[in-house]
Amino acid sequence: MVSPGLQESTLAAFNVALPETAERELLTCCASESFARAIAEGRPYREPAALQDAVDAVFKTLNWDDIAESLNAHPRIGDRVPAGGWSAAEQSGAASADDRVRQALAEGNLAYERRFGHVFLICASGLSGQDMLDRLQARLGHDTETERAIVREELLKITLLRLTKLLSL
Repeated sequence: MVSPGLQESTLAAFNVALPETAERELLTCCASESFARAIAEGRPYREPAALQDAVDAVFKTLNWDDIAESLNAHPRIGDRVPAGGWSAAEQSGAASADDRVRQALAEGNLAYERRFGHVFLICASGLSGQDMLDRLQARLGHDTETERAIVREELLKITLLRLTKLLSL
């Protein structure tokens, strides 16, 4: 999913893009303005590993409000999402799950949101609907601090996956 801002989805094109274009592209990977601004300001990146190191470093500096801002851009696991976006492909395991699993995911999402106040986030790529459901149910037992740490890790995984696809790393 590359927007018209970066005609070439490469690290070289990203490095020379206008700051607002780079930030807009980064927001498709992680919808935190602090994240997008910090990574865009850190350009140029000589190699993919340098960019990935920068992403890791920036994630350590994000506060919970920054993480929550990004969570607001993520659909619920199992919800129907528009085709062509990142989430549709990432959640394909939930979309192909049977009715029982989809219903349990819907119920689990609501229980999770009541407990933690935000959408359940998991790096869903490669997971079946049942895998996602099992992890959702297990995470419902966490305390807030533990769950926030896991959410940060999952968001980092998603961000790196999307960035890798965006820039053909």
